[in-house]
Amino acid sequence: MTIELPVAPQVVDDLISRLPRSSFINGHFIDGEPHMHVVNPATGEDLLTMSAADPRTSGDAALTAACTAGPAWAESTPRRRSETLRRAYELCHERADDLALTMTLEMGKPLAESYGEVTYGAEFLRWFAEGATRTMGNYYPTPEGNIQVVTIKRPVGPCLLVTPWNFPLAMATRKVAPALAAGCTTILKPAEATPLASLLFVRVLEEVGVPKGVVNIVPTSSTPAMTGPMIQDSRLRKLSFTGSTQVGRALLRLL
Repeated sequence: MTIELPVAPQVVDDLISRLPRSSFINGHFIDGEPHMHVVNPATGEDLLTMSAADPRTSGDAALTAACTAGPAWAESTPRRRSETLRRAYELCHERADDLALTMTLEMGKPLAESYGEVTYGAEFLRWFAEGATRTMGNYYPTPEGNIQVVTIKRPVGPCLLVTPWNFPLAMATRKVAPALAAGCTTILKPAEATPLASLLFVRVLEEVGVPKGVVNIVPTSSTPAMTGPMIQDSRLRKLSFTGSTQVGRALLRLL
């Protein structure tokens, strides 16, 4: 069966030639072994072969990078974090053609729906850009009435973010944006079938000035081997997961 896209073949070829195809750790795309295949679900053929994150080393390296970058990012001003996310929102719209076509190629949704996801996903960046400057604490008296209690919210620390295959951009922005707005650093583990939109997204974040180590991406075909040690590492402070109940229960058993 022949699948025809409403774009010229050379546009597809040009995009594929420009796509990142390796993990992103501490501000660098890391080439090497092992390899994983990204398949075009419309044809069943390989879209490209990429360097996957190595479960033996990449998870620890990404968590170390997130921990190292954490204090400086946590101490950055809410205004800086807000404006960085706002620029990322704008750049996602500027790169809508690349982001939408990438999602169609790697996960198979119609191109019009992929453009819709770019809009939907970018809105999380704008929403949390606006929320970054409005992190409220609290102020109240103790029951005795003689002491005033002040509470201030602080970043929790490095966050592991696990996203599903069906909304590869929107689920990444939905998890990364609030973490960055709050001053947390992140390790994003995209679905094995759809890592490319997340890698394009981290390129956007890199271009708008997110410091190295604040966002790391570890695509892998060995998810339990990658996420298990990180979840059990005391340096990790939060896990956000969207996916099946079965995988969620497996992750909970590691906590």
